[in-house]
Amino acid sequence: MSAPRFDVAGVSVSPDHYIDGRRVASGDTFACVSPIDQTHLAEIASGNAAHVDAAVSSAAQAFAAWAALGASARLPYLQRFADEVGRRAEAFATLESVDAGVLRSRMAHGVVPRAMQNITWFAEHAMTLQDRVIETPQARHLVRHDPAGVVAVITPWNSPLMLATWKIGPALACGNTVVLKAPEWAPLTSSLLADCAHEAGLPPGVLQVLQGPGAVTGAALVSDTRLARISFTGSVATARWIATAAAANLVPCSLELGGKSAFIVLADADLDAAAATAALMYRNAGQVCLAGTRLLVHADVAPAFTDKLRVLVERLVVGDPRDGQTEVGPIIHPRQLERVQGFVDRAVTAGARVLWGGTRHTFGAQYFAPTLLTDLRQHDEIVQQEVFGPVLTLQTFASDDEVVDMANGTDYGLGGVCYGDEAHAIAVAQRVRTGFLWINSFGIRDLAAPFGGTKRSGIGREGGDWSFDFFCDVKDVVVPKQPFKASFSHR
Repeated sequence: MSAPRFDVAGVSVSPDHYIDGRRVASGDTFACVSPIDQTHLAEIASGNAAHVDAAVSSAAQAFAAWAALGASARLPYLQRFADEVGRRAEAFATLESVDAGVLRSRMAHGVVPRAMQNITWFAEHAMTLQDRVIETPQARHLVRHDPAGVVAVITPWNSPLMLATWKIGPALACGNTVVLKAPEWAPLTSSLLADCAHEAGLPPGVLQVLQGPGAVTGAALVSDTRLARISFTGSVATARWIATAAAANLVPCSLELGGKSAFIVLADADLDAAAATAALMYRNAGQVCLAGTRLLVHADVAPAFTDKLRVLVERLVVGDPRDGQTEVGPIIHPRQLERVQGFVDRAVTAGARVLWGGTRHTFGAQYFAPTLLTDLRQHDEIVQQEVFGPVLTLQTFASDDEVVDMANGTDYGLGGVCYGDEAHAIAVAQRVRTGFLWINSFGIRDLAAPFGGTKRSGIGREGGDWSFDFFCDVKDVVVPKQPFKASFSHR
């Protein structure tokens, strides 16, 4: 790959697509700008219908050979792929911090190791899935997970590397080939991921990386009739558009969407622990779908909890995400910053009270101060809609029945947090309609466990066998235990 490259903070990156094992330029480009200080980083190749056609054609051609290898023969390729990611750990941490405003310390110590695991865990797990046997009196059922074909993976800008590998890992391990559509606002780590695939020796066509706006590149990709699966993480509005395009071709979709998760603090909660965890919701400038942004606090402990949280928030360091001391970085894009400010301004106009924050932060143009609003009603926009910024709301409740109704009272159902006596917290959690809920904790994840939401938070589950059920065609090979005699009789 000798195509022109550019330098970002000492990291060499290609601005071009990665198609059929080589870099492909484009006459159209779009600007890649850092949210930290609005520095222009590069002009990135923007894909059109011809690029999409070339990528899908290459993936379709490579599919048969990649699928035929089997899980055990694919394993060394994917282990080398993960090793290449690890070898570039510092480069990935630097790029995603500069490109997406993600905390560099979090990238180095959390995201990059997890990205490697996303590839290796699924590659190893794939070897356990073939020919599972179900014995019945009449027959032996050999249940197989056969690769589906060409998979489109579309990822968002808030955690590009982790979410790309979270989908690519199981898709490739199953024997599919993948076309990755990089996020327009943060494309650089996807490009570096293509370098890793190339150096690991993945056959041409097994992984493609396309760049460009969703309305052009994404639209051409999800409309392609040769796709077998579409896996998307992002907004509800974009998901509707993707699902409509996929429906025309009857392509199954996995959709991991937004959240408006409840953070429940029961009267018997450890308030110091609850407040410390609530402060984490400002991490990544609140641009985390899992964040428990609706603080639902028992009225008896609300004043004490709020005081404890205020002390912690006042200590939060807002600044350059490349600085190891920084805890809250920038908003990804001016358009997103305007969206966050708009939510807060409309809430205040409607009667909400700002306990802290509520305005842009003085550190830089794309920074927003950690914010908490109260004096809210359940039907208020800021209670109902995902802000995706460092903005939390606080409401109080008097009973378990009331807080369950409040927690369930939005169109979202991704995650949640509940602090309290363990048995009490579990009892409340069981009544909350959500894909998952953490008890006296936050962010504990395991690749073997299911991940996904209810209602507008998505369709399907990712992780463990659930990923393979989606990325594969599950087949039942039926072997009778007695000689079979054909008959038109019905029993």
